[in-house]
Amino acid sequence: MIESIFNYLSELLYGNFWFANFSAFLWGILSIILSPCHLSSIPLIVGFLSSQGEINLKRTFQLSFVFALGILVTIAIIGSITLTMGRLMGDVGSIGNIIVAIVFFTVGLYLLDVIRLPWEGVAMRGTRYKGLPAALVLGLIFGIGLGPCTFAFMAPILGVVFQVSSTNIVLAITLLIAFSIGHISVIVLAGTLTKKVQQYLNWTENSRVTKIIKKICGIFVIFGGIYFIYLTL
Repeated sequence: MIESIFNYLSELLYGNFWFANFSAFLWGILSIILSPCHLSSIPLIVGFLSSQGEINLKRTFQLSFVFALGILVTIAIIGSITLTMGRLMGDVGSIGNIIVAIVFFTVGLYLLDVIRLPWEGVAMRGTRYKGLPAALVLGLIFGIGLGPCTFAFMAPILGVVFQVSSTNIVLAITLLIAFSIGHISVIVLAGTLTKKVQQYLNWTENSRVTKIIKKICGIFVIFGGIYFIYLTL
């Protein structure tokens, strides 16, 4: 079933302009849903949002978007650097995975209320930009470990991009943009909907259910860190 979907989407990439971009968009969504690496970003952003206190839906969207954007920026930088070095695109080796694992363990322990992190102080001062720097840093660092996973899913897209870049640069660019939009949409949607449900059910930061969700996310985030350590073995 999954293989058939992949084959169908691959064929669409060689279709007309709109079908090709739609296929690239779906590839971006699947790169999150079907990848253990990327799925770990969901409890990370959900847990992070749960720790931000009283924020509206607009701020939730902004935090989720900045987190996802940070991932894309790092992946783009790593892809460019590793490609110029003649290595497999996005392969940062064991060091990159260890760095991301440390971030996961740190954030996981924070969500479990074992340690405290600096952005709590930022939130308490009431600045209108609270949480955005922390969300960006999380995304930037998390993107380090996602290089190999992301480029594995991007392979069909990159194959078409390399083929058409010399004759149709517009299509090459839009394919990458469509994949990126699909890639971050799942993360942004998960974060935004989580906060929407929280507001709808009138859960606050101190609600028992919110605290339980936060701790569950912390456990999943720590398991995500263990997974990245496993990748280095």
